[in-house]
Amino acid sequence: MAFDACMMRAILAEFRAELPDAKIDKVAQPANAEIDLTVRSGKTTRRLVFNVGPNAPRLQLSDIQKENPLKAPMFCMLLRKYFNGARIISAEQLGFDRIAVFTVSAYDEMGYPTTKKIICEIMGKYANLIVTDSEDKVLTALKIIDFAASTIRQVLPGLKYQIPVNADRIVPMELTEDAIREAIAKYPPERTAEKLITSTLSGVSTQVAHELVYRASGRIDVPVSEISVDRLVKALLEWRELLRSESYYPTMVTDKSGKPVDYCYMDITYLGDSVTARHFASFREMCDSYFAERDRIERIHQRAHDIVTLVNNARARTERKLAIQRESLLESAKGEQYKHYGDLITANLYRLERGMESFTTVDYYDESCPEVEIALDSRLSPSANAQRMYKLYNKAKKAKEVLTEQIELWEAELKYLETVDAFISRAECEEDLAEIREELYRAGYGSRMKSYRPEKSIKARPMRFVTSGGYVLLVGRNNIQNDQLTFKIAEKTDIWFHTKDIPGSHVIMQTGGEEPSAEDYTEAAGIAAYYSKATGDLVAVDYTQVKNIKKPQGSKPGFVIYKTNYTAYVKPVSGEELKNG
Repeated sequence: MAFDACMMRAILAEFRAELPDAKIDKVAQPANAEIDLTVRSGKTTRRLVFNVGPNAPRLQLSDIQKENPLKAPMFCMLLRKYFNGARIISAEQLGFDRIAVFTVSAYDEMGYPTTKKIICEIMGKYANLIVTDSEDKVLTALKIIDFAASTIRQVLPGLKYQIPVNADRIVPMELTEDAIREAIAKYPPERTAEKLITSTLSGVSTQVAHELVYRASGRIDVPVSEISVDRLVKALLEWRELLRSESYYPTMVTDKSGKPVDYCYMDITYLGDSVTARHFASFREMCDSYFAERDRIERIHQRAHDIVTLVNNARARTERKLAIQRESLLESAKGEQYKHYGDLITANLYRLERGMESFTTVDYYDESCPEVEIALDSRLSPSANAQRMYKLYNKAKKAKEVLTEQIELWEAELKYLETVDAFISRAECEEDLAEIREELYRAGYGSRMKSYRPEKSIKARPMRFVTSGGYVLLVGRNNIQNDQLTFKIAEKTDIWFHTKDIPGSHVIMQTGGEEPSAEDYTEAAGIAAYYSKATGDLVAVDYTQVKNIKKPQGSKPGFVIYKTNYTAYVKPVSGEELKNG
């Protein structure tokens, strides 16, 4: 969801409860648009995160330590000057908007006590972090806004801080039943109930409006004229009481692959069974789980841009070639017709003459014996026309053999690129991406990797989990690791797992010659299903002993063949779930 005023209210309530009279120990700037304050209250130490970037602006408490640049930016140095050792004496929401004001007690350069304010505005792409003195005069800001950038509102040192203009709407905590019914009566009945909520109430995100409408009607895009007024009133009043009592329910939802989809201060039900809801004891834990994964995905996507582009271009090129070859294969299927015509011409040589452009004959090879008209080359003799048809037949037959072989090769290439794409999406660090670059280089894509130089040694670091029965599971992070696990690390009696006909990791269960339990098999198959491109609640996973796995000579990394195997249909299980289990 968008970080709305209700979420700001919830985060500030948690900050005040967890860190009363907090002292600022450190100031860091791990990213251009993020400032982290290490704050301490008693024995509790947290990081207070101000992220005012365009992608995920937010205010949150966090336990995640981030790597800082070797040289602190100027804004960070200025904040250290102002706030190192200072105390936060209050944390309030300005109006009912996405603005938090932290009043800080500190000392100036001469050692005299002074009061300053840290104002965090979470306004989407206009988000900003502003420092003012006790009289609200701007001292500095992370994003300086001058007259050239905006003629409506400037943020410049020396100017008085101006509150952003907010529409005149009802504050949710002040909502009454009469106000709701009056707003519904005045609102255009053809417009949606979700628009009614966001245009009438202050600080409500679209996702929360969807949830409230869904609770009232079981649908999302429902016109005001089709919704029960009583049920909508009931849903809104229950939501108001949640905000008043601060009975928050931190919730994050993920898709089937585990990718974060949304988060909220209350339960999310409108997304249905397509997502999995996870509840947390605090907003700190929820935000860490949600944004850590989001930040990881974004960071990896940025660093993997070169190989993502390479793989996408290669896939598009391969798909184009496959389309052309498949079309040519359909054309080659006419070869049998050429042979058929050649036989009919040969059978009618006695009645044909040079110069004929066509002739009609009975098709004795068809049970219904229809008449067919066959076109001839008038320049050739009847026997030469028959030989011409046989030559076209032989040419089509040869083309069919070559095209069939080429299509198999290009289909294998496309399947390989899909496996690489799957591993890129699951890469967790730069080392994972380096291994994938090395794999693509070895697979013959070196000519398309500009300025790439293969590294002398890249250590394979497969993921490692343990089943309930104590058996170690090794999971490949890319196709090179898949080959190393299956053919160099695994013993012949270990068990090999892989999703059926779907790109994914090779999973090795090291058995030491023992026979694992059914539960161990199920957990290992679930891991193989999770670390693949499979979707759905039940995934087909093949498994067999490693001794049954073969690698064809000259095949792509990660490609194997096997005949003796079993297939299990399991629910995907993440490594985290296995640890928790």
